[in-house]
Amino acid sequence: MRATKKYLIPAIVATAGIVLAGCAPSTTPGASGEDAAPVNIAMVYSQSGPLAAYGEAYINGFEAGLDYATDGTGEVDGRELNIERADDAGDADKAVSLVKDYIGQGFKIIAGTASSGIAGAVAEQAVQNKVLYISGPAAADSITGINEYTFRSGRQTQQDVATAGTFVGDPSGKNVVVFAQDNAFGQGNVAGVDTVLGAKGANVSSVLVPEDATEFTPFAQQILQSGADLVFVAWAGATSGAMWQSLSQQGVFDAMPVVTGLGDISTYGAYGEASDKISFLNHYFSGATDNAENTAMIEYLEANGHQADLFSPDGFNAALMIVRAISEGGGDDVDKMIESLEGWTFNGPKGETTIRAEDHAMIQPMFQAKLVADGDGWKPELVDVVDAETVAPAIVE
Repeated sequence: MRATKKYLIPAIVATAGIVLAGCAPSTTPGASGEDAAPVNIAMVYSQSGPLAAYGEAYINGFEAGLDYATDGTGEVDGRELNIERADDAGDADKAVSLVKDYIGQGFKIIAGTASSGIAGAVAEQAVQNKVLYISGPAAADSITGINEYTFRSGRQTQQDVATAGTFVGDPSGKNVVVFAQDNAFGQGNVAGVDTVLGAKGANVSSVLVPEDATEFTPFAQQILQSGADLVFVAWAGATSGAMWQSLSQQGVFDAMPVVTGLGDISTYGAYGEASDKISFLNHYFSGATDNAENTAMIEYLEANGHQADLFSPDGFNAALMIVRAISEGGGDDVDKMIESLEGWTFNGPKGETTIRAEDHAMIQPMFQAKLVADGDGWKPELVDVVDAETVAPAIVE
């Protein structure tokens, strides 16, 4: 498989609000052949801040997907891809400012962000300025169907929750407690659990933790006092290890079943002595699938000093989507680019994936996993593949 980079993705430096961007095209948009203008694509994602690790996995996956989709040329139908990167630093205002600047320069394709709050804000810019926006790992259900210009390249909260639901059997009459951070991601998970499991008769409540909290003992005690039949944990970021340690120390895993999403590689050792007591729903890990796209992604990443991680497929998918949009819409006709993506079924690292035409939800398989001992550490092992339609989110009207 291809491994050598045959093109360069220029970096963008953004400090104190000053953006050093690539020069505007000097040739006619939509032209073909050697004189064709480059297609400008802005990747706005977290290079710093609490979600920087997710941003890194995403952009590495994007580079792998672009190599795969363009056969290493970095071109689509003879047009070079001018890909500019910018750091949103996990800040919505900064992200919007960067996106506005790119749109002002004539960029018609924007992609990125692991933050649901940022994705929502950028989606507003997309519809206001009629540009294509493909969000990254941002999971909030509100991104699906938010407007016709916005797509996503990863999964969403309802898919996580529906996968969690496959562990508990009939949820009717069960008390389900959502333990999450008090932010857009956490609140989205509460809403998702209520929508998916609450609709099946579960009694859903929540324990929400301030995003800047570093002491979790009081919250673990609240969980214990709830007498939950199931605890659904939705957590992201640097405080994961301390949170899991607190739950373990307070005996939560001995008192009630806990299910959560299997995080990125850096978290595999964060669950401590509870590692084999947790049921994991999973978006992706490198051993979850065995197909040409997953193999190509893993080989490319390893050849460039990276590992396939939780959000690598989101970047890979974004590259496939962008290449298709440019091929069908020339990179300049946003309406044609949108039309080319709606209803499109393709093979990604996770397997067969469909962009639902009605609301742009990404219909994809999900996974059940467990952690098993691996020397002094832990590694994921596939328990089951959950069919894409089984966990498909509700259609947004």
